[in-house]
Amino acid sequence: MVTARWNGAVIAQSDKTILVEGNHYFPPDAVNAALLEDSKTQTHCPWKGAASYKTIVVDGARNADAAWYYPAPKTAAAHIKDYVAFWKGVEIA
Repeated sequence: MVTARWNGAVIAQSDKTILVEGNHYFPPDAVNAALLEDSKTQTHCPWKGAASYKTIVVDGARNADAAWYYPAPKTAAAHIKDYVAFWKGVEIA
């Protein structure tokens, strides 16, 4: 079971993550959406497409753009559509 934690809270947990470029992508239903807020930030990956971001909020603490996902990935990354990955101090174990 892979777990994503930040500020003492479990943000996501699953035994069905997909490992891409060293990042665990969690299935959407394994993520605690109540701890995420939409962000306007977007980036672009040449082979995955446009990434959208979310800010993690736990007990009033905010970790801006610490989660990202691909809502409409390119064909090569179709298997991670809407799966969520984390960075910026989120512990993955």
